[in-house]
Amino acid sequence: MNRRPRLLRVCSLLLALLFCLSFPALPALAAGEKTLPAYAAPDRSLSSHKALPVRLGRARLAMTGRLIAGTPYLPVSELSDLFADCRVRNTPDGWTLDAPGLSVSGWNGATYLTVNGRVFYDPHPIAILSDGDLYVPLETAKKLSGMGMVFSPSTATVTLSGSFTPPAPGDATYDPDALYWLSRIISAESRGEPLAGQIAVGNVILNRVRSTAFPNTIWGVIFDRKDGVQFTPVANGTIYAAPYWISTVAAKICLEGYSVSPSALFFYEPTKATSYWIENNRPYLFTVGRHRFFS
Repeated sequence: MNRRPRLLRVCSLLLALLFCLSFPALPALAAGEKTLPAYAAPDRSLSSHKALPVRLGRARLAMTGRLIAGTPYLPVSELSDLFADCRVRNTPDGWTLDAPGLSVSGWNGATYLTVNGRVFYDPHPIAILSDGDLYVPLETAKKLSGMGMVFSPSTATVTLSGSFTPPAPGDATYDPDALYWLSRIISAESRGEPLAGQIAVGNVILNRVRSTAFPNTIWGVIFDRKDGVQFTPVANGTIYAAPYWISTVAAKICLEGYSVSPSALFFYEPTKATSYWIENNRPYLFTVGRHRFFS
């Protein structure tokens, strides 16, 4: 019997196996994949959403909130009337409010609201409903107004407390150095990614600042060389490029304290990675866009 063809097949299989083993193993990205929840822009018809009575203490207000996809929302212009007379301008997708000491802007379906140069984020999209008002989730309304707010599911009522106090402006809130470097690392690492992904990158930086295993400043974390250069933009110089505007928005959201994950300390993009140390050594958390995040 001729054994040569069989021997050649065995040798070919061994060579193919050696070839595969000579390259790092790619992670099984589909296995156990976790992504952050996404929320659709609400139906703009006012009547589509359950009306929520609003009280200030025991007094019933003329203001009416709405229950949108299970989340309580309040109308910004009516809420701002508790503070001062306001001027509202709106287009089919954009909306602004101006009052003494208060400037608010947003648009239908956005997940953040700009207030006095600051940025308040909520994964539940804000909505311009058919009455022309801009409705924001209760948590955003709290930050906008400085008031106490409690939603009672049993009575479907929102109760307010305290008085309307506009938030301090952004230039008095954000440390310029922190905003400068955080916006640049977010832009260099995740430009073009979804806003939630850019926020997650910023969270990694701030989580490292709080961890005893890393330097305790944003600049120190970015330029940390303890185990080699930590971030590719430091090596290739893109860290010094002016940040894209949405990356500055993401940086402000992070500096406001919003966190996708308080435990995320590492991330990488599988399609560009040259090392899979993170994948093989750190607990996986979730994926946003092209990036995978780990604790």
